[in-house]
Amino acid sequence: MRRKALDFLREWKQKDSRKPLIIRGARQVGKTWLMKEFARVEYENFAYINFENDRQAKNLFLDDFEISRILLGIQITTGVKPEPDKTLIIFDEIQEAERAITSLKYFYENAPEYHVVAAGSLLGIALHQNTSFPVGKVEFVDLYPLSFMEFLSAAGEDALVDLLHQKQWQLITAYKTKYIELLKQYYYVGGMPEVVASFVRHTDLKEVQELQRQILDAYEQDFSKHAPVEVVPRIRMVWNSIPAQLSKENRKFVYGLIRQGARAKEFELAITWLIDCGLVHKINRVTKVALPLKAYEDFSAFKLFVVDVGLLGAMTALDAKTLLDGHTVFVEFKGALTEQFVLQQLLSDPDLSIYYWSSDKSDGEIDFLIQYQHLLIPVEVKASENLQAKSLRFFVQKYKPELAVRTSMSDYRKEEWLVNLPLYAVSELVKIE
Repeated sequence: MRRKALDFLREWKQKDSRKPLIIRGARQVGKTWLMKEFARVEYENFAYINFENDRQAKNLFLDDFEISRILLGIQITTGVKPEPDKTLIIFDEIQEAERAITSLKYFYENAPEYHVVAAGSLLGIALHQNTSFPVGKVEFVDLYPLSFMEFLSAAGEDALVDLLHQKQWQLITAYKTKYIELLKQYYYVGGMPEVVASFVRHTDLKEVQELQRQILDAYEQDFSKHAPVEVVPRIRMVWNSIPAQLSKENRKFVYGLIRQGARAKEFELAITWLIDCGLVHKINRVTKVALPLKAYEDFSAFKLFVVDVGLLGAMTALDAKTLLDGHTVFVEFKGALTEQFVLQQLLSDPDLSIYYWSSDKSDGEIDFLIQYQHLLIPVEVKASENLQAKSLRFFVQKYKPELAVRTSMSDYRKEEWLVNLPLYAVSELVKIE
């Protein structure tokens, strides 16, 4: 399985000013596999500690942060003597060991010759629990479920990936039936590594459903195990409301859909908890179309998406028959799966800042407004071949962006005021000439 994040890790290894690296991501998106695969390919050996299931290792950092003592403890625990440049030290579920995160500062300041990577599924939550964080002493990379491109590679379709990277639009159009079939599979299977691996091996959709259900059950168990007891019911209510929230025409999160009379103040902590553990992505509205978009965030208006399109389908008990029925899967519950899919592909590019825009007068809404370097790119998402784009046209006439994108089931074409990009090519959005 090829992951784009491996390229980032290789670049990190070569840096002269390398800092310990923290990999953030939801449970079961492949953080452990990524760290071990990186070590297997790039190092002579690795010393791996999982603090969630190694009680003795949790005590490594309780007395002090003397690096020589910690290195000896790592050797005793793993049976591997860490050597500079030759050994990758891996701290998994680092939030489970008190002061382990703080130790990264001392690796950076006192032993920068040692290569250290760490990961934690609930790291964001730990950082809100009075953990002393080594600000400026670590680097971060976010890991998400497999993108559609990574899914294609896992399915042995590297040639189709190369066509998209090369923007060979005529050939891409010639093979669009194949792209669409694989895209339908991705909508259903999603990008969770275990689920993808199972599907590639067995193409058994019942097994896919069972694995997705197990992942969703594990997330529910995390709610009860790690969240404050008084917040757990609200976390479940927010989580279970997301499919209904995304089924609305404008996708904007409405507290009243959780429970009649619900208020923001009651559910803010629950939403924050879900965001911190990587299960939910919050996309805020912007009040002004200007650089930088972050300066114009409207924190009271937002959309919530889940971590993976396949899991979103599993939450709604999506019928596997939709894969056989034309383009039904793309318009399933008002195109919510399609907007989730597009966001998932955009998130895989760390250079993008993602928001959405709507007019104060309610006469237009853009599904995603992206900041990429000096560009502001409006993206309208169409779940089918219905190519009316009134909101996008209004936006273009008013703000005159250098690039406007409509992504749909239609073929690639460049028009006077927009580019139509096939859904299966949306990862190439910022590479359009």
